[in-house]
Amino acid sequence: MDEILEILESNARISIKDLSKITNIPEKNIEKRIKDYEKNGVIVKYKTIINKDKIKNSKSIIAIIEVKVTPQKDVGFDLVAERIYKFPEVKSCFLLSGTYDLLLIVEGKDISSIADFVAEKLAPLESVRGTVTHFMLKKYKEDGVILEKFSENKRLAITF
Repeated sequence: MDEILEILESNARISIKDLSKITNIPEKNIEKRIKDYEKNGVIVKYKTIINKDKIKNSKSIIAIIEVKVTPQKDVGFDLVAERIYKFPEVKSCFLLSGTYDLLLIVEGKDISSIADFVAEKLAPLESVRGTVTHFMLKKYKEDGVILEKFSENKRLAITF
């Protein structure tokens, strides 16, 4: 991958000036390349990772849903995936190999809202043959960023 992209992927807030110093590429060339990457869909979005566990009164739940679907003639999984990823609850949608066809990352305000999403929106879709829902209990690392570091002595020793 391009050095500029690697640096931006790890720090999207880096300045053009700093990018130029690191890569030895003139600032104008970096600006042009970044604009080209944005125009051509290589750079899709600049994102901030928020550790919601650290925010008071932040209540949401994340579910990982495996979905079995019947592929459609001539288009395979693409149309059913598009229909599913357009739901606002769906944060990510991936095509998989293996037992299940699609993997969804879904966010809701509570377990009940996730259950409603599966029962009322996802499962009734004609192409959906089955789902398995897993609830995320804790995030340790997200998008390459460690969210919480642990000391080795955090847990109490149990003796008998």
